[in-house]
Amino acid sequence: MSQISITSDPATSDSQYPADMLPVTILSGGARLFGVMYRPQGAGPHPALLLLHGFPGNERNFDLAQFFRRAGWSVLLFHYRGAWGSDGDFTFQHVLEDTAAAVAWLRSDAARTEYRVDASRLAVVGHSMGGWAALMTAAADPSLDTVASIAGWNIGMDMSMVDEGDVPRQVMLPFFDESAERLRGASGAALLDEGLAHVSDWNLVNHAPALAGRRLLLVAGERDDGTPPPVHHTPLVYALEKAGAKQLTHTMIASDHSFNDRRITLAQTVVDWLPAV
Repeated sequence: MSQISITSDPATSDSQYPADMLPVTILSGGARLFGVMYRPQGAGPHPALLLLHGFPGNERNFDLAQFFRRAGWSVLLFHYRGAWGSDGDFTFQHVLEDTAAAVAWLRSDAARTEYRVDASRLAVVGHSMGGWAALMTAAADPSLDTVASIAGWNIGMDMSMVDEGDVPRQVMLPFFDESAERLRGASGAALLDEGLAHVSDWNLVNHAPALAGRRLLLVAGERDDGTPPPVHHTPLVYALEKAGAKQLTHTMIASDHSFNDRRITLAQTVVDWLPAV
């Protein structure tokens, strides 16, 4: 895919099927999850890309959604329960359930007929906690075969360091407190306790065998002090390679956790990895 595909507008516009952005409401656990679908021009059906934000989602990557749409993908970006106006209370378990609900919605008749989605071509791309959710969801759903994690936060790995005493609870708690202020029904202590109750099953390294057969992309930021690569990226790469992953692409970009000074590089990295449209 050439650089111009994501940094230039189309040479012509389709007047019958123009590019547009449509509101989306997804039900998960009885709660309404609010989101938007960025739909490319053309009659379609278009391949679908589920774009997952992090914790709490200060960076929601709307610019990446625009980039991926220009590359020909219908991009769904939604908010988990308790985040940014969606119904319900925020928990990490709800994040996993909500991600599975979004995948199911993309495969629904409504998505196919009303949004012109081709769910047979589905990619899941997540940033930070969204990267964890993307990989956890794929580990539980063998039909998801194209998954990317950007500056992925391996929650189980962080929790193991607290559980084993390498990082004191009081050192980790302020981070959870700060994010919980932006999330409905959440407290830093409750979220930390939830993570500590799932030390093993939420550690992505332990899911490497289930993920090894997928088409995977792991992107890390060299200067990322939120999810430092030696803790969250490199051990997962090693575990996947040890598990026999043959379709694993992994790379480092000279930037921070949100790739603030390398957004074009980040977008191009993902677009180049995505299957051809």
